[in-house]
Amino acid sequence: MRQAVLRMLMLAAILVGINILAARYHTGLDLTKEKRFTLSAPTVKLLKNMDDVAVVTVYLKGQFPAGFQRLSDATRERLESFRGVAGGNIVFRFTDPYEGKTEEEKVAVSKELAAKGIYAINLQSNEEEGYIEKWVFPYALVQYHGKETSVSLLENSKWVDPWENLNNSENLLEYKLSSAINRLTKPDKESIAYIVGHGEALGLTTYDFLGTLSELYDVDTFDLTVNPFIPSSYKAIIINRPTQPVDDREKFKIDQYVMEGGRILWAIDQLHTPMDSLQKSEQFMTMDYGLELDDMLFKYGVRINMDLIEDLQQCLPLPILVSVQKGEPQMQLRPWIFYPVFSPSSQHPIVKNISAVFGRFVSSIDTINTPDIKKTILLQSSKYSRTEAFPVRVSLSMLRYQMTPDMFKKPDRTAAVLLEGKFNSLFRNRLAPGFLKILEDSLKRPYKSVADVSTKMIVISDGEMMENDFSQTEGPMEMGYWRFTKTRFANKEFALNCMEYLTDDGGLLEARAKDLKLRLLDSGRVKEEKLKWRLVNIALPIVLVLMFASAFIFFRKRRYEKK
Repeated sequence: MRQAVLRMLMLAAILVGINILAARYHTGLDLTKEKRFTLSAPTVKLLKNMDDVAVVTVYLKGQFPAGFQRLSDATRERLESFRGVAGGNIVFRFTDPYEGKTEEEKVAVSKELAAKGIYAINLQSNEEEGYIEKWVFPYALVQYHGKETSVSLLENSKWVDPWENLNNSENLLEYKLSSAINRLTKPDKESIAYIVGHGEALGLTTYDFLGTLSELYDVDTFDLTVNPFIPSSYKAIIINRPTQPVDDREKFKIDQYVMEGGRILWAIDQLHTPMDSLQKSEQFMTMDYGLELDDMLFKYGVRINMDLIEDLQQCLPLPILVSVQKGEPQMQLRPWIFYPVFSPSSQHPIVKNISAVFGRFVSSIDTINTPDIKKTILLQSSKYSRTEAFPVRVSLSMLRYQMTPDMFKKPDRTAAVLLEGKFNSLFRNRLAPGFLKILEDSLKRPYKSVADVSTKMIVISDGEMMENDFSQTEGPMEMGYWRFTKTRFANKEFALNCMEYLTDDGGLLEARAKDLKLRLLDSGRVKEEKLKWRLVNIALPIVLVLMFASAFIFFRKRRYEKK
């Protein structure tokens, strides 16, 4: 008897020890095709370098429909994988902020959470048990280094299927949570500058772009014409659709900013394309803006051509008047080849896994042989595309004629390029010694002919790709929303990914590029075979345990009976 008790105590001690070791040191084997449970290298590096405890409070606790329960479980799994790398520096808990609260207390809780950027959504669903309506908070609050930030766990695009929204939400969990920790690691938001002074786009058309950027960065508008230089404190600058020539003085300021390691997002329209003219005369001829930026971009490694990409396979439709019946105009949507839609095929994190991006009057880009500069093409037209050289006649009459694929024989026209490396100055061997002396004596800024460090820039040959539409009734719309088909494209995601890649040296954008496949259950089979699978998953294990126990007792009894 005493020996049996000792054995039981030893077994219990071994089990407790195993559980303690498993809690502290655990690993797993990720057998999923898309490596669903494997953290990206930049995330692992961030977690290993944590020097404080990050507390993550997830407001997704309770009974939810299948989709939200999956999101809650996926969040827990992702945080557990974070803790597996960071150890005690990751602490998380799940809570229901409304649990045990009266109606008055719920109102107070909602206001308190709203002040932190956490908002409830009314979850409505029809389950087998009946209609369910519940307020849920699909958010997490991350606290680190004495600061806190909210993280929206749910992607909620009204133009995307709800299940796809949930799948996208699960895809982005690692990226969102690691980015939140990364932001809190930094003492302040990164500073970026939106360049003005040459007729750049600014106002209602950039409302969504600049408003979204302001949530993530400290955004300044910087007048290039009145300031003597661009401060290197700006992590990146944006040059978005200038419409007036940029002289050598302004180009010198941009050039030296690049030589100091600055990053640039260029969005350039080479040609003036006044769409308003179509309402009056149904046609116009493109005009050259004469920006005088060709030599600078050529030196850095690209050339934006004086042409327009025309795409037959992938383009936006425009409404056109086809007839008048009983005094009512009959409109029909026809493909407008001057508004190409780009479906990214590159595996670069900026564009991987994002949906299509549309442009308006886009020029083609050629890359130049600059050996020190790495070039990555981000956006290209379809295989049924072509370019038309300046001057281009744009007419609505084109919508009335059928075009055939054999007319479009210039496939894969480039519309966006990433450049990385040590750039050479445009003004190398071009400046007078007297000017160089004045520059150093007056501004205390010695001229640099080569970039100090490897840097990067993105060149987009469309100045309207980052703009939003607006109407008198609805006001500014979301970037990438095409109102004639009520379709949302990924223009905003593309622009934000570009800015993050330019400003973040940690490479966390790699986590955004994960591709988790949506594998939905067949709802018909679920209902028909519900009892069968409940028995397999619940009853069968119990039966097997009982059978094993019975067999063990039976053979043990026979063994001792023989003795």
